[in-house]
Amino acid sequence: MLTAALPETKSADPVEAPSPTPRGRRYRPKRTTADRLREALLMLAEGHASLLSHEEKAWSSITFSGTRHEVMLDFDGTEAVEAGEDFIANLPDHEFRIPGQLVADATVREVDHRFGGDDERMVVTAVLLLLEEA
Repeated sequence: MLTAALPETKSADPVEAPSPTPRGRRYRPKRTTADRLREALLMLAEGHASLLSHEEKAWSSITFSGTRHEVMLDFDGTEAVEAGEDFIANLPDHEFRIPGQLVADATVREVDHRFGGDDERMVVTAVLLLLEEA
């Protein structure tokens, strides 16, 4: 009688997976240029704005490359609207500090200001052009 030999299988000894982060250290994802720009804009808004949207598109010319950002901020309430007015006035001349980036242009494209009873609200759309520093 012939018996067929079954193939021998070996399994590897279980190995403990290394811990994703050493004890005592927390994982913190790298902040992108867009993250830093949003943070700078919200600081310029003195903490009175909330982010509604942020679109980022690559931009380049013959000599420069960078990104174009369109950001919509919501200023809700009388005090917030006052901060929004300051934001509009200060945005074009604000000195941004974003590592590796130069803010070449910062403008307000649109303002939607609504009044009504005790509810005052302003939505500001800002457009910024960031160039990569060489």
